[in-house]
Formats: sequence, C-alpha cells, structure tokens
Amino acid sequence: MTATTTATTTATAMRAAIKDEVDFSAFSALDMRIGRVVSCKPLVEARKPAYVLTIDFGAPVGLLQSSAQITALYECENVVGSQVVAVVNFPAKRIASVESQCLVLGVPNEAGEVVLLRPESLVPEGVRVF
Repeated sequence: MTATTTATTTATAMRAAIKDEVDFSAFSALDMRIGRVVSCKPLVEARKPAYVLTIDFGAPVGLLQSSAQITALYECENVVGSQVVAVVNFPAKRIASVESQCLVLGVPNEAGEVVLLRPESLVPEGVRVF
C-alpha cells in the first residue's frame, strides 16, 4: 500500500465518521471561551479518574468548575496556570459530588488519553473561540 493510498483510506474513514451536517447557527449557539485554570484537585468520588478544575474566564463569566478526565497525561501542578478551551453555556451537570459548570475540550491521542485543547499563545481570559 502506498502512502497516497494509506492517506486516502484514512481520509475516507475519517469522513465516514463525520456526524450529520448542522446549520451554522447550531455552532454559533456554543459559547466557547479561553479560561485559566486556577485550581485543580482530584475528584476521588468519580467512577473514572478525574480532576475538579476551577477555571477563571474573566468578566463577565467569572469562575466556573469542571470535572475533567485528564489524569492520564496531566498532574494538577502542571495544569494550574495553564489556559484551556471550554464550552461555558451548557447546563451544569452533576459528576460525582461536583457540579460541572463548563465542558473543558480535549482530543484523544492514539492511546485514547485526553489531550487538552489550548491556545498556542497566551490570550486574554474570557475571549471567545470562533
């Protein structure tokens, strides 16, 4: 199999996995912002290993907390102070003993471990992702 054939096969498989099209207004309804993690602690009551992150999104959003299953690749001391991308307008969801108020975004690596989505350069807290 050539590199071109492999790339084409991979692209075809990825395309088959794409979800149904949505109107742009559905994407526009999501409020994704950049926040800075100000605290991190293990969520010991969770069924799967997770941290409770407190994230500062600046004004007008302020501080929100999130349960994040990122323990495979991240230690709390390495997460605090970093910027993350999160959806801030989903309804709160109870995860174990925590009210998760935003959804921190990540992608799986080849081992299925969550890699956080982060801005490449520092940006102001609270800026919208578009």
